[in-house]
Amino acid sequence: QVQLVESGGGSVQAGGSLRLSCAGSGFSYSRVFIGWFRQAPGKEREGVAAIYTASGSTYYADSVKGRFTISQGNARNTVYLQMNSLKSDDTAMYYCAATLSHPLRWDVLYDYNYWGQGTQVTVSS
Repeated sequence: QVQLVESGGGSVQAGGSLRLSCAGSGFSYSRVFIGWFRQAPGKEREGVAAIYTASGSTYYADSVKGRFTISQGNARNTVYLQMNSLKSDDTAMYYCAATLSHPLRWDVLYDYNYWGQGTQVTVSS
C-alpha cells in the first residue's frame, strides 16, 4: 500500500526557514516523480517543486526559485523541501505527491496518483 507522510511544518517569522519531509512507503523511490504542492485558504492548489528521483532533475515554481530546494534524503525513501527566506505568501498547507510515471508537466495535480495528508506552514510578518 502506497503511503506518503509529510512532516516539518510549523509557524515561523518572515525571513525564517523550515524543512519539510516526505517519507514514502509501498513503492520504489528509485524511479518516481515526487512533487510538493501547497494550498492557501481560498486558493487553488499549486505546484511548488518536484524531483525525478531517477535523474535527480528538479523543478521549481517561479515564486520559490532561489529560496526553496527539493532534494532526496540519504534514506532513499525521503524527499525534503528546504524553505528559506520565507514570506507570508508562503503560508499554506503543503502536500507531497507521487507518480510512478513521468508527467508531461511537473506541476499538474492530476498527474500525481498518491498524496500525503499535508503539513501546515504559517509565516507571520
